[in-house]
Amino acid sequence: MLEYIFNYRGRVMSPKKYLLITCLSIPLLASEMEAVLEVGRDNSELSAASQSRINATETATDKIVNEWKVVSKPVEGLKLYNAQKRIQIQAQLDLMDKYDEQLVQVVVMQRQIPPLAERMLEGLEKYINLDTPFHLEERLERVDLVRSSLSNPKVTASEQVRQILEAFNIEAEYGRKLDAYEDSIILGEQEVVVNILRVGRLGMFYQTKDERQTGFWNPQSGGWEELSGSYRTQIRDGIRMAQKLAPIDMLVLPVTAGGEG
Repeated sequence: MLEYIFNYRGRVMSPKKYLLITCLSIPLLASEMEAVLEVGRDNSELSAASQSRINATETATDKIVNEWKVVSKPVEGLKLYNAQKRIQIQAQLDLMDKYDEQLVQVVVMQRQIPPLAERMLEGLEKYINLDTPFHLEERLERVDLVRSSLSNPKVTASEQVRQILEAFNIEAEYGRKLDAYEDSIILGEQEVVVNILRVGRLGMFYQTKDERQTGFWNPQSGGWEELSGSYRTQIRDGIRMAQKLAPIDMLVLPVTAGGEG
């Protein structure tokens, strides 16, 4: 059975003509397909190359990011460390400024200490000479010793102040102690060795070694005066208490006050 093929215009084409057209078209389509495939292969190669570059770029980027993370950690730590150090340095600078101000004050005080210390010693020496005459030589020697330190460049100002305050404290302690010692005093026109009893600064008494004579220091007259025999036992007991030969007990002793005996 013979088949006829119609062309696109509706005309009938013979089989031979159709075969001829088909044979002519096949090489043309193959060439076009080959060109298309070639372009596709080129595009594939380009895509593969691009993807390879992208992958390489991503790998390099990840490496750089990881390296940055590794480096940034100590950098952040250094930033925090530096911030803390800046705070510490500023605090030290502020402290140095404070020390500078204190140093200026110290220099001023050091200049004021020598004349002030000398006035204090003069007052203490005057007080000792007007006070009840107990341990007089020892007390005046202490004042001279402190005064000599004021002219000694090796003695610091703080040590000078300490010595002055110590001398004042010793004088203050005398007023709170019960004391007994042996001394030579003038009775009448004779120098006699006696036992001295000092009750703080309330009173100072004497008793001869044979206990026959007892008396007291009268600050109003500035001399020794004899007491009646009724105080003999009290003075003797007071001397024993001060020497720790008897327990502390109540004593009845005369006290001079307001200019009256």
